[in-house]
Amino acid sequence: MKKILAFAGSNSSTSINHELVKYVATEIKDRKVNVLRLANYQMPMYSEDEEKNGFPAMTMALKQEISEADALIISLNEHNGGWSAFFKNIIDWLSRLDRNFMEGKKVLLMSTSPGKRGGLSSLEFGKNVLPRFGAEIIESFSFPSFYENFSKKSNSVTNETLLLGLKQVLSTFAHQI
Repeated sequence: MKKILAFAGSNSSTSINHELVKYVATEIKDRKVNVLRLANYQMPMYSEDEEKNGFPAMTMALKQEISEADALIISLNEHNGGWSAFFKNIIDWLSRLDRNFMEGKKVLLMSTSPGKRGGLSSLEFGKNVLPRFGAEIIESFSFPSFYENFSKKSNSVTNETLLLGLKQVLSTFAHQI
């Protein structure tokens, strides 16, 4: 059985990208999906000086989790049109440990935000940058206006058009892995 690792690029305890990842994980059948909370993988701010002290144990643990997965589901939060500093730091450490830490990983890349663009700038940035580390982006999906289109109470997408689009993306992704 194919293993999928799912996480959001946020360290917020109230991350809507983490909510989206958890929801998507429940929608994937016949595959083992492990949902991680990246906030549990604390690492110092990357610098060459810090690297001289060695790689944080959490960097090696996260790299191991990624290497054991057949595919990844990543939902990117957006800060000022780009990734959060938290996620950038994670990527910096992982890429210094192994430049191709996503080699052979098929990726479903998502983003959401409270706004109508749904984190689209961060999503586009991710589609351009993650392949540099070996990722094969299979599908991507921007989920706009999270609070208007998702019910946390019932853990469901409330906008029928978005739900159909997301199901199509998930179907394509599942067939590719």
